Amino acid sequence: MGKPRVYDVSWPIYPGMPVYKGEPSRQPRLEIIRDYPSGARETRLILPSHTGTHLDAPAHFLPGGKTIEQVDLNLLLGKCQVADLTGIEEKIEAENLWSLDIKAGEFLLFKTRNSYQDVFDPCFVYLSESAARYLVERKVRGIGWDALGIERAQPEHPSHKILLEQGIVILEGLRLKEVEPGEYGLVALPLPVWGAEAAPVRVVLLEGCIVLS
Repeated sequence: MGKPRVYDVSWPIYPGMPVYKGEPSRQPRLEIIRDYPSGARETRLILPSHTGTHLDAPAHFLPGGKTIEQVDLNLLLGKCQVADLTGIEEKIEAENLWSLDIKAGEFLLFKTRNSYQDVFDPCFVYLSESAARYLVERKVRGIGWDALGIERAQPEHPSHKILLEQGIVILEGLRLKEVEPGEYGLVALPLPVWGAEAAPVRVVLLEGCIVLS
């Protein structure tokens, strides 16, 4: 069997990239701290933890919740399903998920119209509270979202809290434009930043891979 096709569905990190709400304070910076005349180049990366493609740990919203280094990496490896919801304009409700064959332990990646935006859109498609509750009922292990957040203008952030309280991991900032709906192997390992509530992730999907169960 040939090698699986690899899809890198992560945001590249660079100064001026799209960041949440377009706030300048969220921009990454790369500073040269040593250069070739000294023998080699070294840089310092200044990177907010929710930059680009990243994982939210429970500590993001839950006092005393697990931080990034405490998240079980087994949740972030294995099969996943890419679901096409590109026809939805504003938010994903529970009824939008009823037609999906969601199994216990599944990792769902939501492909919406967000994947076709190359700038931050304040009107991005988001996950409603009812949809979050439905995903808990279906006992998924994780979700992936193609915007820099799963919520916008939701008081008290219920969707995050509902999922994180049940140990459901949340990947944000995926780029799924080139990915067709279906089953893939998922590799989504965050930087092990001790004590952090989130960390950048390089997320790749493997098509035709049988080693990830």
